[in-house]
Amino acid sequence: MSGLNRSTARWLSGPLQYAQDFASRHRRGIVAGVVVSLGGFGVTAFGIAPLAPDAALLPQRVVTETVTPPDLAQQSEALSALPMALLRHDITRGTDTAESLLARLGVSDASAAAFLRSDATARRLLAGRGGKLVQASAGPDSELVELVARFPAERSEQAKTHFTRMTIARVPGAAGRWLARVETAPLVPTVRLGSGTIRSSLFAATDDALLPDAVAVQMAEIFSTEIDFHRELRKGDTFSVVYESLTADGEVVPWNEGVGRVLAAEFVNDGRTHQALWFDGAGGRSGYFGPNGESKRRSFLTSPMEFSRMTSGFAMRLHPIQQVWRRHLGVDYGAPTGTPVRTVGDGLVEFAGWQNGYGNVIQIAHGNARSTLYAHLSRIDVKRGQRVDQGQRIGAVGSTGWSTGPHLHFEFRVNGEHQDPVKIAKASEPVTLEPAARARFAELAPRLQAQLGTAASLLGTPAAGE
Repeated sequence: MSGLNRSTARWLSGPLQYAQDFASRHRRGIVAGVVVSLGGFGVTAFGIAPLAPDAALLPQRVVTETVTPPDLAQQSEALSALPMALLRHDITRGTDTAESLLARLGVSDASAAAFLRSDATARRLLAGRGGKLVQASAGPDSELVELVARFPAERSEQAKTHFTRMTIARVPGAAGRWLARVETAPLVPTVRLGSGTIRSSLFAATDDALLPDAVAVQMAEIFSTEIDFHRELRKGDTFSVVYESLTADGEVVPWNEGVGRVLAAEFVNDGRTHQALWFDGAGGRSGYFGPNGESKRRSFLTSPMEFSRMTSGFAMRLHPIQQVWRRHLGVDYGAPTGTPVRTVGDGLVEFAGWQNGYGNVIQIAHGNARSTLYAHLSRIDVKRGQRVDQGQRIGAVGSTGWSTGPHLHFEFRVNGEHQDPVKIAKASEPVTLEPAARARFAELAPRLQAQLGTAASLLGTPAAGE
């Protein structure tokens, strides 16, 4: 190498060596500086982006193109090539045979009918009472493709929460062979709304509003401590209700009227508004509460039957047998023999047996010198010394003892003195909501009230608090 070149190399190597040494000593600082620089570019880019032109001001071009649909004959041919299945729904009848049921479903299939008659599992479809939901899928020649039946769960403890699904279908690849499969699935509740106006009775009003009778029974029970549905209903009273409708695979079930629990209800009786909201205490006390958190359940129910007709109140009356005017020391409810009778409060059975003019009678002590008496029963379902809970069935209406016909004679005593049962029930102390549950109830109440407001709007009457 010439002297000039060696000299030039030494001159160049000096700065390079210095740069390498500097980079080695200050490596972290250099990296941080690069990151900051890039970040600055990012911020600058972000600041410039809004300066892009408005898309609305950009030039626009309209493109027009003629679309020619396929020929109708071609469309018809394509549709006819698609596999066709006819779906039909029906409900089984107690008199159904395999042939009559399939005929109503639009199915003509001898092998399917023979299977329904011969297979042990499939025969359950036509056994017992009718009322099973049935859906059949039939092919173009009316042969059965698949049949699905839904009916109440066969285990009694699941009857209110589950249903039985029976599926009958052809065995793939085996001509003329069928398979029946049975499984249990949960009923799915869906929320429904309703409202109505009293013209003559609660049941007539719910019928007019296309609501199941089970909804009327639950409403009468919910407001039983505030409204005497035997004597206090007024023409023009209104109600709104939010309730569960039970479905099986999306179909409303026909058994038990397809009704679950009433979730919220409002009843305007003689100008006074009553609201009840269902609250699940989740380990605490569950039940219906007013918007203020006060329970609708009190220590005593106003009636020992879910729904009945009061025939004689707590007042003077002409005795039906002795034909003399005397004070009636209880309340009589007219009802058919066998109608369930329940205890109006928690307590201990003091007496259960025959007692002269009372016939079959039950007497229950409720504490604080309070007791109730249920007379003329056709059946007694409890024993002396047994603990009973409010609403528990204790017997059935009858006409035993000095009775002119089926009815229940009901008495309420305090310190041995007869009292008006209806007044006692309304004055009894309410069941309180635990403090720990009040916060959860405060969150739930507005949602239920909003649904009540929607239900009331169907009637054209605003709900309370709306």
